[in-house]
Formats: sequence, structure tokens, C-alpha cells
Amino acid sequence: MYRTHTCGELRAIQINQTVTLSGWVQKTRDKGFMIWVDLRDRYGITQLIFDEDRTPAEMMEKAKTLGREFVIQVTGKVIERESKNTAIPTGEIEILVETLTVLNQSLTPPFTIEDKTDGGEDLRMKYRYLDIRRNQVRSNLIFRHKVSMEVRKYLSDQGFVDVETPYLIKSTPEGARDFVVPSRMNEGQFYALPQSPQTFKQLLMVGGMDKYFQIVKCFRDEDLRADRQPEFTQIDCEMAFVEQEDILNTFEGLTRHLLKEIKGVEIEKFPRMTYDEAMRRYGNDKPDIRFGMEFGELNEVSQHKDFKVFNEAQLVIGIAVPGGANYSRKEIDALIDWVKRPQIGALGMVYVKCNEDGTYKSSVDKFYTEEDLAKWAEKTGAKSGDLICILSGETTKVRAQLSALRMELASRLGFRKSNEFTPLWVIDFPLLEWDEETERYHAMHHPFTSPKPGQMELLKTNPAGVKANAYDLVLNGNEIGGGSIRIHDREVQEKMFDYLGFTPEEAKAQFGFLMEAFQYGAPPHGGIAFGLDRLVAILGGQETIRDFIAFPKNNSGRDIMIDAPAPIDKDQLEELHLKLNV
Repeated sequence: MYRTHTCGELRAIQINQTVTLSGWVQKTRDKGFMIWVDLRDRYGITQLIFDEDRTPAEMMEKAKTLGREFVIQVTGKVIERESKNTAIPTGEIEILVETLTVLNQSLTPPFTIEDKTDGGEDLRMKYRYLDIRRNQVRSNLIFRHKVSMEVRKYLSDQGFVDVETPYLIKSTPEGARDFVVPSRMNEGQFYALPQSPQTFKQLLMVGGMDKYFQIVKCFRDEDLRADRQPEFTQIDCEMAFVEQEDILNTFEGLTRHLLKEIKGVEIEKFPRMTYDEAMRRYGNDKPDIRFGMEFGELNEVSQHKDFKVFNEAQLVIGIAVPGGANYSRKEIDALIDWVKRPQIGALGMVYVKCNEDGTYKSSVDKFYTEEDLAKWAEKTGAKSGDLICILSGETTKVRAQLSALRMELASRLGFRKSNEFTPLWVIDFPLLEWDEETERYHAMHHPFTSPKPGQMELLKTNPAGVKANAYDLVLNGNEIGGGSIRIHDREVQEKMFDYLGFTPEEAKAQFGFLMEAFQYGAPPHGGIAFGLDRLVAILGGQETIRDFIAFPKNNSGRDIMIDAPAPIDKDQLEELHLKLNV
């Protein structure tokens, strides 16, 4: 046996017991006549002591050779520690070592294996197996495990069955590019890795598995934005014989369960907001409603003067920044520069200071009166001492720009507290969205999403006005889950493919297996998928999903630890009947 106890287990009650521990050398302190070694495993740290008065000389010399991250085994007696360390649970005791075995030596690690390390992110990702030894990363992975186990427990208790679906599937158009896998046995043909198990979970509903779930890897070969991974994990769920209300109630229950069991937080209300309302009030479909700063639309109170910028804009909108009237000109100029960055894309920003004495000071004073500015304050809900930030332009773009500014200011003002949790259902999404590049409509979610009851015929006259029977669950300004009630009727699905521009031949080639299944008694069904990586990060009070993934990719989609992706040799290419053109 390599150990009788872990390095975080021993307490004063074990004094005088003989124990065996194994682990890694965190650090050593050599005073010549006495050597202390901190021994670490994933459970904690225990101090070892070698004392020349009580330790044989040969073992003292051996202890002097121990380096950082050596793997060792010791047997010794638990004794009371003279200088107790209240910062660690084992701080009342230490081990007077009687035998020492070096199980494995270690090179000097490229960064310190401590909470405050000297290693940058790229270096730590290259040596991720060392980074995992650090408390923060290890704790994040254990935290993820706890969330996953609570998900499984809740869904299992609700009668859901965990069913695995294939990873080698057929390439289908679902929004992002597929990762494709050449088939050696089927020359010139390819599998695809699933962007989600969407069609398989619908087939499971046809098969009578009326409550399915799976914690599953998904893959999308898309250009990576901030904090995205080419492979990610979903909590994938589907239910038969349900309407939207059944789905929302079930997964409100899951979210409540996780918040209570993981964070000790009880949530009663899950407010609901339509997509149109979310865009109007917050400028995006996943608004953070933990704080105010709602949009105020200013067209009717700003487009009556000679200010050309506002008069030519589709939309003029503003937000009130609490206490912002105290901002210096330098601070306001910095905000203007922030919104003009290429990532945001605004051409500029108009501001109004709502002074404590009831007067107003604006960057467009020469165009507008105090009475005009007072109306702006009323529309944005600005009070004395606030700053009104105003953007204008094309409706979709300016909403996105002001939404980004709202979130940035909320972060600076400390409104986005990681220990506060406010969920929100966003419902009634558009079924379709227009794509300027292809000049046709695409499914906003996916082609299997059902329109709201009674709106199918509206597709012929007003496709943009049709609402989807779809819903997203938002937590603290992040979409953590999304789903829909599915189309389960073959004729309706064929019509949807037609509206989306599929020829009958294309629809059959891509989704013929699903259409055929619908002919054999497909039940009404719907589901939802949670992004586990994002959910765990939010519950863990952090923004970065990579911190909760054991072996993440970098922003270029590379695993710099194993150096992947990588070329394959000529023989493999020939076996796969492939030629490179790079």
C-alpha cells in the first residue's frame, strides 16, 4: 500500500500514530540540522520533518536531494507541530519521517506549482498536466464533477434515461462547419463529428424513449471568438408528449436544484421576456437583468433639431450610468474611444451630464435646449448625478454597440457580482433570419424548430414575422441553455425545408432518415441543451470556460500541449485516398 492516509487527512487526533503518505514535494526548507518538506496530493499538504537528532544520517542526506515535484513515499509518526499553521487543515501536526522512498524524480518544473504561479497562460497550457496540480485548476475540475453529478442525479430522479449517441455521423447543415473524418473503408466518403445530437434525440423520441438526456461532446469547426472551444460539452435533453410550458418547468427545476445544491442559493422567480422585448430594452437576446441601465429610445425627442447625426439615424438610444455625472472629460473621452474600437464599431458617442443642481451639460448643447435634455433624462430614467450615454445609427448595429457598452460599464461599476444569480427565459424568437450573403432566410435555431401554434401559414406572406416555439435560458447575461418544440409531422417538416431553400432532393439526401422516421408515428416532442462548460464557469464565479476544462484548446483551436492539429504521414493519406492541396 502506497499510503494509509491522504495529505489532507491527518489531524491532532492521529498524534502518535504511524502512517504512510505518498505525494509530490511542494517545497523543502533545509536548516542543516533539520529539514522540512511539504508533501502534496490533491487532498492537501502535510509537513514532513527530518531531524538530525532523531533521523539517521543516511536519511538526512537523502532528504537533502529531494527536489520540487519529486514523487515520494514516507512512513513515520504523527507528532504535534511546534509552529502551528492555521492556514491549512493539517497545520497542527507533522510527520517525523522513519522511512523515505523516492518513487520518481522530477525535472525542475517550468513554473511554480502554487496558487500564485509565475507561469503565463501559454506556458501553463503547454504543461497542462502540471497546471492541474495547482489548487485552482484542480478545484475547478472537481467543481465541474460535482455539477455534472448533480445534473445526472436530478434528471435521473425525474425519469430521464442517459442514452449515448454516435460521434461518427453524417454531415448536415446546422449552422456551423462540421469537422469531417475520412473513411478508409468507404473510399471518398466522410463522417462528420456532431455539432449536437439533434436528429438522434428526435429519433429516440420516435423510438419511445420519452425522457432522454446525455452529457455529450459536440464539435463545431468555426472561427473562434473569445472563450469558445472547437469541442464543447452539452447537457442534451429531449422529452415527448410535451408543450413549451412542460420544458420550461422541468428545466427551471434543474437550474433551481443546481443553484441550491452547488451554491446554496434558492431562486423562486424565473421571469420571462420575449425576444423583441429583450432587444428593445437591452440590445441583445441574453440580457443581464441583475442591474438596470435599460435602453431609452430617443428618436421622437431628438430628431427635431438640426443635429444631422441623429436625424439620419434609424435609431437613437441611450442609457443612464448611475453616478456618471462625476466622470471627468478624460474618462468620458476614454468611453468614446472604447465604443469606437473596431470590436464595437460605433462612430462616436453623445453624452449628457445630469448635474446635481438639476441642470444638464451635453456634448451637443448647441443643438438642444435644457428642456430637450430633460426629456432624454426622462426616457432613459436618468437621475441627478447620472451620465447619459447615447449612440445612434442602424438599428441592429447600434443596439449591439450600446449593449456592449452597458455590459462594460456594469463590470466597471461592480454591478456584475459573481455571487448573485438571476435567471431569465427569453421566448418567442423569430423562426427565420435573413442572410444578406446568400439572400435567403435561414433557421435562427435549426430547421427542426416548430413555429408558434397557428403561424405556419404566415410563412407565405410574412416570413420575418413568424415566431419560433423556441426558448433560451439566460443566467447573469449568459445563455446557458436553449431549445425548442420540434416539428414532428413529415408534411410540416417538408414545408419548412422548402421555405429554407432546400430542394426535395437536397432535403432527402440530408435528412431522409428523419423524414422516414416521422412516417412511423412520431410523437410531439421538444427539448433543450445546456452548455455545461459555460454553466460550470458561471456557477464557479468565473468568466473563462477554459479554467473548467481539463485539456482546453487555445484561441486558435490548437492543443499546444500535444501539438494538435498536426500533419499525418504519406502512408495514412494514401490509405484514406486523400491528396493535400496546401
